[in-house]
Amino acid sequence: MKLLFTLLVPVLISVSSFAQSKVNWMSWNEAVTASTESPKMIFVDTYTDWCGWCKKMDASTFSDPVISKYMNENYYSVKMDAEMKDTIDFNGYQFVNPNPNGRRSTHQLAASLLDNKLSYPSFVILTPKFERMQILPGYKSAKDFEPIIRYFVEGASQGLEFTEYMKGFSSLYTQN
Repeated sequence: MKLLFTLLVPVLISVSSFAQSKVNWMSWNEAVTASTESPKMIFVDTYTDWCGWCKKMDASTFSDPVISKYMNENYYSVKMDAEMKDTIDFNGYQFVNPNPNGRRSTHQLAASLLDNKLSYPSFVILTPKFERMQILPGYKSAKDFEPIIRYFVEGASQGLEFTEYMKGFSSLYTQN
């Protein structure tokens, strides 16, 4: 019994720490409600089911403990299927997928957020009032992604340009 306990404890600890290394994804409506109650930056991951780079971001970047911890503390993170079938009412508009039974038909809200530049994965950074700050297309490794997500919380809010922010940037990876 003691041997079993000795073997199980490290496994349980590693499983629980792995489970904590995930971004707390929300729906669009959940983020709207949460931001109304307690304002925070909004991060929208627009993806499709057929996108290989989207799956790689989920498996590596978004499951990285530094990235997931920072995003969970500083953003309401929305996982948005760009081809979803749902109708979303937002800001006095009704957004739909114009051809919900069609193949690769883009939802109007995803197209609007991405300014009709439909590449996946793409990420949209919004203010707590849902004003678009930036569209970020393409796969990013965790180490390349960290300064980007931190900039919009720490640098842009101070009026700094990204290059200026990077001069004083200190990665959380070097602090481990």
